[in-house]
Amino acid sequence: MTYSDLSRSISELIESHGTPEREVYLDHENSGSIFPESLKAMESAYKWGSRGHPSITHLMGWMSYQSLYKATESIASAINCGPNEIIYTHSGTEANNLAIIGSASSSQNRKKILVSSIEHLSVIFPAERLEKYGFRIIKIPVDGEGFVNLNFLSQHVDKETLLVSIAAVNHEIGTVQDMKAIRDIIRDKDKNILIHTDACDALGKIPLDLKTLDVDLASFSSHKAYGPKGVGALYVKEGIKLEPIIYGQLSTQKLWPGVENVPGILGFSKAVEILHKNFGEYISRMTDLRDRLINGILEGVDYAILNGPSGGKRSPDNVNVSFLYCEGEALTVELSMRGIYVSSGSACTSRVLEPSHVLLAIGRRYEEAHGSLLMKISPFNTVADVNYVLEVLPKVVGRIRSLNPIKPKKEVK
Repeated sequence: MTYSDLSRSISELIESHGTPEREVYLDHENSGSIFPESLKAMESAYKWGSRGHPSITHLMGWMSYQSLYKATESIASAINCGPNEIIYTHSGTEANNLAIIGSASSSQNRKKILVSSIEHLSVIFPAERLEKYGFRIIKIPVDGEGFVNLNFLSQHVDKETLLVSIAAVNHEIGTVQDMKAIRDIIRDKDKNILIHTDACDALGKIPLDLKTLDVDLASFSSHKAYGPKGVGALYVKEGIKLEPIIYGQLSTQKLWPGVENVPGILGFSKAVEILHKNFGEYISRMTDLRDRLINGILEGVDYAILNGPSGGKRSPDNVNVSFLYCEGEALTVELSMRGIYVSSGSACTSRVLEPSHVLLAIGRRYEEAHGSLLMKISPFNTVADVNYVLEVLPKVVGRIRSLNPIKPKKEVK
């Protein structure tokens, strides 16, 4: 299929889909809404001095640099680190790659890297790539709720270990790891082992203080914090050495060449500021809506399985449920026709219809993984949104199951 054929096909899909009477957006894992204040900050940046190149010596350049520095100070204050410890990229994926490959490139002797088996693919893939260069990659197993096996971790970190990478909050099933216990195990073994956490799904979802967390590297994504797409960041603790992984004209930072996306960074900074200011209110509201949605689904739909932990050990925005005797992609399309936008697994796997490696790692069977829906609550969602989903979802599941030649068995629950 050519690009023009694909474009025409998508146009036909959009036209045939039509505009639903009501819309509920719950696909904040893959992309989502932006705070209006963030959008306004970006518009102002493009209209005024922040449109300049921050490393050029003229008025527009100086104004752009000033805006960039103030935005960085604001983000640093919210996550408790120094402004000089923040390196901007263009996505969380780039930040994760810089952390993994940049660490490996700067290592002289250590050739062992540990990652959890449920990490985002932007952690797993670059780690696996390093095997071609003599690195040994070990995947830490998890239990049925996604918590890493601490005994396994303790047994496998040693003097040969360069880096351990474990996400503070899992992107698919919302597992909130015990990062203090993980950190203590690693530090007790060897204080020179680098600790990286993919914090893209932690920012704005759990209390996040980098000084208290005491990791060496942490990745962030603007769109996961209801800021603009196209901005990411890597926290690099002062004194930690990384090698750049791309090369070109330097601007204001050494590890990521090219002109910084100053308007996008200003939008990201504003989003972080809003999340920080309203943290308690947003967490309380999202947790209530999350539990309302989870309980409503499990009570109203037969043969539904919650993936991941419950209560305080689960991210306040995360709802991931497997519907037996259903295909997740069919559910997403049918729900979309009713104005409910969700995903089946993460964007990293849904395009190729592969079962989620996260769900397989926690022990789900292939058919259970294929029948999963991932829904993420945001500060923009309401009780009315959740009620609408709970009204529509059982009907959609029932219709999809009616088309499946394999019917539920009475003994299955």
